Amino acid sequence: MATLYVSPHTDDFRSLLALIAAEYSPSTCPQIVTEEPPASLNARSRPTLVLGAGEGDCVLSGASAVAWYLTFQGKRAGLDTKQQSQVWQWLSFADNELIPVSCAVVFPLMGMTGVDKKLQQTSRTELLRVLKVLDQALAPRTFLVGESITLADIAVATAVLLPFKYALEPSDRKELISVTRWFTTCINQPQFLKVLGEIALCEKMVPVTPKTNAIVNAKAADASPSDSASAIANGPPKTEAQLKKEAKKREKLEKFQQKKEMEAKKKTQPLTEKKAKPEKKELGVITYNIPTPAGEKKDVVSPLPDSYSPQYVEAAWYSWWEKQGFFKPEYGRRSISEQNPRGIFMMCIPPPNVTGSLHLGHALTNAIQDCLTRWHRMRGETTLWNPGCDHAGIATQVVVEKKLMRERGLSRHDLGRENFIQEVWKWKNEKGDRIYHQLKKLGSSLDWDRACFTMDAKLSYAVQEAFIRMHDEGVIYRSKRLVNWSCTLNSAISDIEVDKKELTSRTLLPVPGYKEKVEFGVLVSFAYKVDGSDEEVIVATTRIETMLGDTAVAVHPTDPRYQHLRGKMVLHPFCDRKMPIVFDDFVDMSFGTGAVKITPAHDHNDYEVGERHNLAFINILDENGLLINVPPPFLGMKRFEARKAVLQALKDRGQFKEIKDNPMVVPVCSRSKDIVEPLLKPQWYVNCSDMGKQAADAVREGRLKIIPDHHLKTWFNWMDNIKDWCISRQLWWGHRIPAYFITVNDPSVKPGEDMDGHYWVSGRSEEEAKEKAAKRFSVSVDKITLRQDEDVLDTWFSSGIFPFSIFGWPNETEDLNVFYPGTLLETGHDILFFWVARMVMMGLKLTGKLPFKEVYLHAVVRDAHGRKMSKSLGNVIDPLDVITGISLEGLHAQLMDSNLDPVEVEKAKQGQKSDYPNGIPECGTDALRFALCAYTSQGRDINLDVNRILGYRHFCNKLWNAVKFAMKTLGENFEPSEKAQLSGEESVSDRWILSRLSAAVALCDAGFKAYDFPAITTAIYNFWLYELCDVYLESVKPVFSKAEEDDASQRQALCRQTLYTCLEVGLRLLSPMMPFVTEELYQRLPRRQPQNNTPSISVTSYPDTEEFCWHSEEIDRDMEFIMTVVKTIRSLRADYNLTKTRADCYLQCIDSATVSLVQKYILQIQTLSYCQAIIPLTGKQPVPEGCAVAIASDRCTVNLMLKGLIDVEKEVTKLMTKEGDLEKQMEKLREKIAKNDYKEKVPLKVQEQDAEKLRQSHTELEKVKEAIDNFRKMM
Repeated sequence: MATLYVSPHTDDFRSLLALIAAEYSPSTCPQIVTEEPPASLNARSRPTLVLGAGEGDCVLSGASAVAWYLTFQGKRAGLDTKQQSQVWQWLSFADNELIPVSCAVVFPLMGMTGVDKKLQQTSRTELLRVLKVLDQALAPRTFLVGESITLADIAVATAVLLPFKYALEPSDRKELISVTRWFTTCINQPQFLKVLGEIALCEKMVPVTPKTNAIVNAKAADASPSDSASAIANGPPKTEAQLKKEAKKREKLEKFQQKKEMEAKKKTQPLTEKKAKPEKKELGVITYNIPTPAGEKKDVVSPLPDSYSPQYVEAAWYSWWEKQGFFKPEYGRRSISEQNPRGIFMMCIPPPNVTGSLHLGHALTNAIQDCLTRWHRMRGETTLWNPGCDHAGIATQVVVEKKLMRERGLSRHDLGRENFIQEVWKWKNEKGDRIYHQLKKLGSSLDWDRACFTMDAKLSYAVQEAFIRMHDEGVIYRSKRLVNWSCTLNSAISDIEVDKKELTSRTLLPVPGYKEKVEFGVLVSFAYKVDGSDEEVIVATTRIETMLGDTAVAVHPTDPRYQHLRGKMVLHPFCDRKMPIVFDDFVDMSFGTGAVKITPAHDHNDYEVGERHNLAFINILDENGLLINVPPPFLGMKRFEARKAVLQALKDRGQFKEIKDNPMVVPVCSRSKDIVEPLLKPQWYVNCSDMGKQAADAVREGRLKIIPDHHLKTWFNWMDNIKDWCISRQLWWGHRIPAYFITVNDPSVKPGEDMDGHYWVSGRSEEEAKEKAAKRFSVSVDKITLRQDEDVLDTWFSSGIFPFSIFGWPNETEDLNVFYPGTLLETGHDILFFWVARMVMMGLKLTGKLPFKEVYLHAVVRDAHGRKMSKSLGNVIDPLDVITGISLEGLHAQLMDSNLDPVEVEKAKQGQKSDYPNGIPECGTDALRFALCAYTSQGRDINLDVNRILGYRHFCNKLWNAVKFAMKTLGENFEPSEKAQLSGEESVSDRWILSRLSAAVALCDAGFKAYDFPAITTAIYNFWLYELCDVYLESVKPVFSKAEEDDASQRQALCRQTLYTCLEVGLRLLSPMMPFVTEELYQRLPRRQPQNNTPSISVTSYPDTEEFCWHSEEIDRDMEFIMTVVKTIRSLRADYNLTKTRADCYLQCIDSATVSLVQKYILQIQTLSYCQAIIPLTGKQPVPEGCAVAIASDRCTVNLMLKGLIDVEKEVTKLMTKEGDLEKQMEKLREKIAKNDYKEKVPLKVQEQDAEKLRQSHTELEKVKEAIDNFRKMM
């Protein structure tokens, strides 16, 4: 067993790092020891991890090595080589950047070093600078590396632990929004909480009394920060080597502090005094307060607010869009029947439940569908996205029943069927439009005038017609089979309404109608006596009460243990039933005794065995779950009370054998939370064999395309092995089945039975049904008595005909002729069979046409940890909470309004606290939509982190500021040219940005056509942020500052045209994803052709590759090289802390072509790299002395003039110290690698890391030596 030696000090961040890492490595599970490691281990410091139990075992010493090993075992050190390298990078950041300044700030507060206020303030400023670097890195991310916590997060979080506890005040944390959000997310993870407990963040930076042992307190009086860190970690005594090492650290820290003092001194000098920057403001809430009647256009004359605010931007636009008719296919044309050369796009919404409210799954569906709809509309196609709502039979009935009982103390049976249905309609009319309002909030561009409800007269007529036609044809028939039965609902339910709860062992579950929880997850073995002998056959079951309905025991035909029992019977212990031993291939000989009890009426597998062997089907449960057809004392018992009684009775008879834990899946009704029972019931079924074959063939022949194609296997598996579909539901709310049981009042006709299809007839009215019945039995109509089936149709039946029922089928309407078949069906892959397959089958059956040409299936939304959205986990998020923001308390309050029991509520609260410690910030609709599209890879699941959506709100703000700046640059009197085109006079910057714009247009066009939404969002994001804002807007600033030059006005005019083209086209590219902010900004731009002005960005044309065909790979290549040079210069400036000082830069070029290229872009390089002058040199020309050197590429070396700008002697001293440290590190590594048993004892991964460390250190040493030489030349 591994042993982990750590310090007992509660603030020893190095030991805490190892302890948290151990929590993420349950397989290692080391023994924790708070003493010094034995001297025999030669451990340098705590933490130390000993792998094994004897001498000579592998010993890992130091926080980084220990934490790496533990997290690597727990798969938290990076999923691949790239991620592991990133983790190492953050480990280095923690050790070299964060820990020294953290200690310098916090140790004086803890009394571990003397207090030098000036030095402490300097260190604090440096700490905030380093944390701002971290803040920028975390802005678009939840975690530092990948999509979950890694060693990078653990190491950096423990490095900033003490500052967050003792030094970072609320005002500091307000400046570090992303770091604070990330830190609180980390420390609220269960693994962190187990080690750290609840962490109270600093309210005011004041001296604290650390919890430590007496020895550490004694040592701390004269300690430096480095000594103190070591004292915390190790306690006494120190070896000579340790003391030397600490002295070296102390020396480095002193130099670091001296450097900071020098910088602080410089800042106080009058000559270099700069105007203080205004404080960075947190994104605030700005509201739109100009009175605007609903449906009227928003004010776009008033100045734009200083910063982006979703509440301001999203106000008033939707009602105007709707009133203007932009979402209707009739917009811009005389008639929908008018030929449109650009084509037709029609898609129907997957109708949400009328009871429902939006969750993130709906939001994803609608974000994707609206993006596609808006794109097709902007392409000029006749576009219809048809809204609708599903009556949701079971869900709605349950909601209204609960409401009746809560408010009036009545059940539906007290009211009667007709009055109850009136109550449901009343509820629907009051509450049923909620989800429509939520869809509008998401910006969904649906044609609301065509909204449909599946219980509307038009759709109900179509449902009735579909049933009658299919029944008359014999495709719908009556049969008695096993169904999923909910005893609480008294109804059959569909497979999608059955949750499969996985159990690993014995578990007690709550069941409606039972005071005590019921035991599941156990396997009970008992014996049946063989008739006429002393033998017995042992069988096992997870549902012991069902043995009362057993009618056989099955064994495998080749099982040698039971060959002698062919033709034998076993005796039922509680009645005089003799049961045959049958031989069937479905039995698994290796499981248990190889003998299986058979209950044909209560198990799906047993049902098929019963059919094959002609066994008796004994139903032992009624619709309420009470036992029937069983002997006393079990008769009338509730099913799970009978479970206990049967078990005891078997024990009393001596036939019980054993009970043991057993992993199993328990079917739970998603609506009632009842345990689902397989029950034999007479129901209506759809024969799917022929329809399933047609649906499979449509895909095989390419007439129907399913995207992505990895779903094809599932499609063919279902369609080729399809079973008949049960469409009866024992409810009152829904489409009542138009089928009638016939009684003939004529002695010549024998009475019929319920299961005889000959005695059932369907009709559009009772009169029509009577005429059909009279004709069938050759009697007069007056001799026919009918009884309509009480059941209603499965909700999926009406959903299956939704694509054509919404257009008035079976009547020939204009909408049906124009819009059916549709273009696309977009939905989640989880309802591929339940809905998509049934629409395809019923469309082909009833109309002879496929309902759509393509099916695009998006992934299922999960939480940031990959878990299914579940109320009990506290991870179900209302998209409106993401749009408007909500506090943690608000999230907790929502749980109190749910149906969860108190234990589940507490568990859910912990989940919310862990994931959203500060609640959910206001992100806005546009950011949410963009994030959902960015996540939509064509995989099976999306792990959606709400915190990352905030990053896209920051993108909106960047967009906002860029357009405001650009509009100011354009000026009030700017007039764009009538057409976007090249004049041939553009600067290299203009030509490059137009090339990148054309590339973005091409990527978006290809992305929409391939349903590759991340490709679209990435192209747009990169263009706006990294190309337009970061490069182009910065590079053209000098153009507008040189008004005195002769050709300045012409260059400015060209630049303004380019800038306008980028803004106008960039907003149109983004519009389908972010409709609100793009509309707000687009309305402020002047138009190219005011006479042909389109009123809204939503009905302008989408940019296409024919118009924007200026992409040049050569220009892109050139600019890529130039940006490499710029980044190299920036990196050198950062290395030598030249934050404000402009230096000359000499670029050594490999050939004259490179010199020409540099000269061509010299203004761009100078502007973007903040250099005084750029001087290109050929390889033969000498570089002046006093330059820092860095290689930009194989074509160019950067030489940045430092002479006169920095303290050369100080830099050389610093570099020589670093040189010595590197040489020592390399020597230690070489000694370690040279040991005889190194290759045998050290894990291969650690060997690879050691080799990489040695290589990196060697490279770094060469750079240091080169830098020393360069500096010496200056001296």
